[in-house]
Amino acid sequence: MAAVGSGGYARNDAGEKLPSVMAGVPARRGQSSPPPAPPICLRRRTRLSTASEETVQNRVSLEKVLGITAQNSSGLTCDPGTGHVAYLAGMWRMGPASESCGEDSIAPSLSRTVPGMYCVVVILDPKENKQQHIFNTARKSLSALAFSPDGKYIVTGENGHRPAVRIWDVEEKNQVAEMLGHKYGVACVAFSPNMKHIVSMGYQHDMVLNVWDWKKDIVVASNKVSCRVIALSFSEDSSYFVTVGNRHVRFWFLEVSTETKVTSTVPLVGRSGILGELHNNIFCGVACGRGRMAGSTFCVSYSGLLCQFNEKRVLEKWINLKVSLSSCLCVSQELIFCGCTDGIVRIFQAHSLHYLANLPKPHYLGVDVAQGLEP
Repeated sequence: MAAVGSGGYARNDAGEKLPSVMAGVPARRGQSSPPPAPPICLRRRTRLSTASEETVQNRVSLEKVLGITAQNSSGLTCDPGTGHVAYLAGMWRMGPASESCGEDSIAPSLSRTVPGMYCVVVILDPKENKQQHIFNTARKSLSALAFSPDGKYIVTGENGHRPAVRIWDVEEKNQVAEMLGHKYGVACVAFSPNMKHIVSMGYQHDMVLNVWDWKKDIVVASNKVSCRVIALSFSEDSSYFVTVGNRHVRFWFLEVSTETKVTSTVPLVGRSGILGELHNNIFCGVACGRGRMAGSTFCVSYSGLLCQFNEKRVLEKWINLKVSLSSCLCVSQELIFCGCTDGIVRIFQAHSLHYLANLPKPHYLGVDVAQGLEP
């Protein structure tokens, strides 16, 4: 009698009685006919109705976002009117998957979904430690954002192919405008102080710098930048803005570019800052002066240099922050705040660049030690 052994080969063993096998269960020794295996019934689960899916999704709400997904200072912004901080954070999104899932509870409905990644804008009230959230319904992650001067809107840029520049209503948490003018991602965005324009700067491979009339959804001025741009800042009177990046500090004059009464996009007029011996630096932060310092522009480099440009775009003075790395800066009418590595924030006087102090670091345990009781 020929049989197939465990290794898959044929053998003749007429003198040996083979054990019987049924339903994949080997027979026991001394037992000629083992009990049959329990029957297996395969059936297709029914698909939940759309109404049931929506009911399940309505039961799930985002309570709090932990962490931040920001590549640089362009992924974080502050509303000076309310003190609210907005930043980008990645989030898991639920979408439809296969239909072979259970039908008897909520858990199968959740298992009928697959994860996808998209971004949420977190608006944090630091005084109350409460969050509000704006969800990007598009399938692209967000890369940059900025508050409008009145705090009513937030503009965002996206990563990926054909990214959009979107305007969001902060109070209603919904999108009010969408503008398409880039190909390969948006590095930074900003409102002009007079609220008339929005500037969006593409990534290095995109190279496009656009000035939008966002209420009409048109590009009023545009140009190309061959180097990587990391940050931008508007002047107080909205007449120009400044972009900084790899060996790059450039002043763009908005009034000159848009004063011609034409219906098509006009070239954006730009002039490079005169860097002198600092031309090989990578500048990662920029802020135009306020108040009596409105004619000055302040920049900070990754190497830890704080620079001041005058009205003629000339590097007037610079100081060494004495840190291994710096990343951003913020300017008020009287003060300059420079963010550096290891949580260091140095404070300088705006008119003289005189060093004042460092901001105290938060306690390692995350508590306010000033509120502790005396022993």
